[in-house]
Amino acid sequence: MKKSYLVNYAKLIVQLGANVQKGQSVVINSSTDIASFTNLVVEQCYKRGAKDVRVEWNNINTTVLKYKHESVKTLSTLPEWYLKKYESLVETLPCMIHLVSDDPDGMLKIKPEKQTQVSQLIFPYIKEYRDKMDSRYQWVIAGVPSARWAKKVFPKLPKNKAIEALWEAILKTSHAYNDDPIAAWTKHEEDLKSRVEKLNSMKLDRLHYTSSNGTDFTVWLSDQIKWEAGGEGTLGSNILFSPNIPSEECFTTPIRGKAEGVVYSTKPLSCRGVVIESFSVKFENGKAVKIESDFGEQHLRDLISIDEGASYLGEVALVPYDSPINLTNILFYNTLYDENASCHLAFGRGFSNLVKNYENMTSEEISKVGVNKSMIHVDFMIGSKDMNIVGYTKDNKEIQIFKDGQWAF
Repeated sequence: MKKSYLVNYAKLIVQLGANVQKGQSVVINSSTDIASFTNLVVEQCYKRGAKDVRVEWNNINTTVLKYKHESVKTLSTLPEWYLKKYESLVETLPCMIHLVSDDPDGMLKIKPEKQTQVSQLIFPYIKEYRDKMDSRYQWVIAGVPSARWAKKVFPKLPKNKAIEALWEAILKTSHAYNDDPIAAWTKHEEDLKSRVEKLNSMKLDRLHYTSSNGTDFTVWLSDQIKWEAGGEGTLGSNILFSPNIPSEECFTTPIRGKAEGVVYSTKPLSCRGVVIESFSVKFENGKAVKIESDFGEQHLRDLISIDEGASYLGEVALVPYDSPINLTNILFYNTLYDENASCHLAFGRGFSNLVKNYENMTSEEISKVGVNKSMIHVDFMIGSKDMNIVGYTKDNKEIQIFKDGQWAF
């Protein structure tokens, strides 16, 4: 891949994604597999005037070895220095840049129950710090090809050609396969914002999804929770940033406990190093009460039982079937990309910052509006070529939202 494209992509991540400010600290989460590109991002951070940049390295082989040889107690015992690190993040509010290159099958040999147990034990320690940081700092997540991810996506290609093919797909779907990705991305966000303005003006009470694959599902919305897309601003300082590169979705948070019917997944779900194949979910009173899958069923069941809110919905997202990501005809085995190829829902945590006037509300007041609480947020794809979505207002006025997989307005 041309180095100029990679440099421009790094600029997109730093300038428009995280929008690093002069004098800010930056923390980058990355894998040792992609050290070369990570250094391009580090360099761009300094060119933007970052005060300091820290890279938190990870490696899937090391993670697997830890889970294989360490007990649940050891894995979930956080040393004092680790908690001090979180205290520092709350105090300094650095930009957070997450570069994802995960092997979709990386954790396949680790029992999902062990991963669940560790997550359940760790979460209470870090939740307090996350809540204090919520909406107060810039962050962005973007993909970078690793050899194992590339070979999963393009198994018939030699390693180097697979990496090149995945780079091309990532750059194209991120509007970065050109000489000015920032201008291209800005134009794209303007289109997303126009869709969101229309959705918010409709004041929808509920959405009804139908598709020939068997999906027949209704989810209710709150007039106190808005739709969002593209960039957002930090609380207080209102520094604009774009948290997901790529992004094709208009999304909102539904009312916890108000969803009925059955949905069928239309793309595999890659989660915690396990790929869960085609599955269906039945909802009653907003809760997932039945899951059936060709592969990975138990893993998904374990995942949505990780805490009390995990089996409820935290997100409803609309993505047209002609999304640039879907048009690649590539299954990325990575939620960041696959969710932006298709309408999707998400188990778990909702978005508090979508509640109108949330900055002046307590956590309990936000929950009363209907925002779900959970330690997880797991997107799964349900969009199809023939999906129809009809919106209803409180007085039962019908509004066609999607017709045959595309925006109806």
